[in-house]
Amino acid sequence: MQKSSDGRKSQRKAVSSLITETLRLARLPEADAIALMSRELIEAGLGGWSWDPQRVARAIRARDTVVLVAAAQDSLIGFAIMNFGDASAHLSLLAVRPSHQRRGVGARMMAWLEKSALVAGIATINLELRAGNSAARDFYCALGFRDAAYIPGYYQGVETALRMSRDIRRWISDRIS
Repeated sequence: MQKSSDGRKSQRKAVSSLITETLRLARLPEADAIALMSRELIEAGLGGWSWDPQRVARAIRARDTVVLVAAAQDSLIGFAIMNFGDASAHLSLLAVRPSHQRRGVGARMMAWLEKSALVAGIATINLELRAGNSAARDFYCALGFRDAAYIPGYYQGVETALRMSRDIRRWISDRIS
């Protein structure tokens, strides 16, 4: 990194590398920001807006759904929405701002959600992603998810989805033994 004449650029870089995100449950006033992140980072190019602010607010209020946010210096840098069923959970959305990607934020959010699922007695987490999103597929594969099925037209009739699944009970036994 090149240092500016007054050293401020390198100081900002050093300080920003020390700042860590906080993971917490989303608050209702954050529904708009989460929905906008979804539209920008997940739903772009699909010809609609499935996770609008009202839907995100319903998820925040829902007793069987966790809306998790990652915040750094009071800025929303990531979020995840996961619905809990009796035996399985469904990860509906997960996004991290490009400026914070590849820093472990997504993996920490997934670990938080998986621990919550284990406590709730959940055995499996399922999710869908755009079949052509190789970066997301690589991310989930690295976390132990496996391909389960391709679903043509899943995304508003526009794109095929890849369903992935993970048995999280094996995750806990791997850590105990």
